[in-house]
Amino acid sequence: MKDNKTLHWILGGIALLVLPLILQYFGNAWVRIADLALLYVMLALGLNIVVGYAGLLDLGYVAFYAVGAYMFALMASPHLAETFEGFAAMFPNGLHTSIWLVIPLGMLIAACAGVLLGLPVLRLRGDYLAIVTLGFGEIIRIFINNLDQPVNITNGPKGIGQIDSVKIFGLDLAKRQEIFGFDIASVTLYYYLFLVLVLFTIVICYRLQDSRIGRAWMAIREDEIAAKAMGINVRNMKLLAFGMGASFGGVAGSMFGAFQGFVSPESFSLMESVMIVAMVVLGGLGHIPGVILGAVLLSALPEVLRYVAGPLQEMTGGRLDASILRQLLIALAMIVIMLLRPRGLWPTPEHGKNLSRPS
Repeated sequence: MKDNKTLHWILGGIALLVLPLILQYFGNAWVRIADLALLYVMLALGLNIVVGYAGLLDLGYVAFYAVGAYMFALMASPHLAETFEGFAAMFPNGLHTSIWLVIPLGMLIAACAGVLLGLPVLRLRGDYLAIVTLGFGEIIRIFINNLDQPVNITNGPKGIGQIDSVKIFGLDLAKRQEIFGFDIASVTLYYYLFLVLVLFTIVICYRLQDSRIGRAWMAIREDEIAAKAMGINVRNMKLLAFGMGASFGGVAGSMFGAFQGFVSPESFSLMESVMIVAMVVLGGLGHIPGVILGAVLLSALPEVLRYVAGPLQEMTGGRLDASILRQLLIALAMIVIMLLRPRGLWPTPEHGKNLSRPS
């Protein structure tokens, strides 16, 4: 049995390594979809700590994604040097921060933002918590959108461009490479970087799930009063959940900024937060494989449906917009899945055990 499980892991690892090389032959656009899917997996796993483990509904998670993206944009672009004379005198060529500093810094800044969000909402639950976190996400987006006056920090709605690509041991991921005779595109190199980060995130999530902290989060999710009676420090555990979940969002945001080379407030709208929550709920709350499945499906499905929405638009004589048709098809698919699988596509085995017992 163990040999079969090991064989499955080996085959799965080989498939993940070979996947972008196969997709390259169909065009770099398909590899780009895989890259963004990996970023969404990281975001969904981070949100799963807050929603799936601790049971805290967070509709403003995209704010931490934005914090990480703009942190990297400011530290790896000429924007600050072009805007502030004093900064230009100190760093005439800009900061161009190394990736080894960006990742831990993105985790730290996003975690601090998560704790700041958690402090005022400790006593809130359910709908009230959802509304406050939703407001927090919108505040961050509006703040970024308007922080070009009187001091231009974020460049407002115009966004920040000319962001450095990721460089690891002298290897520039923005440049096409030839390795062992294989021509590897930039998007494929980013795929492997994102895959390493996702695997690192999965390991941390599994370790948290089986730890005392993870058990404390799950106790709070099931019954906060009982958890408090058992001696769990509910306040600190909630703040830790917000901080830990936000840190993965910060890393994903910084990688998004490097991958795109440009960030603007439009990338961090409310719909992004709703989509990330939908990934967690659709896959299965608190179940890591389910969350990964939900993230891959909902991140890749809109792109795949482009090939379906186009012919449907032509059938209606162009009266329906293709993007609206895609959203309609995604919504219908989610409704059907939620009706047939109310606990998610791949729910955790622990949930609902008492429902299956005979009375």
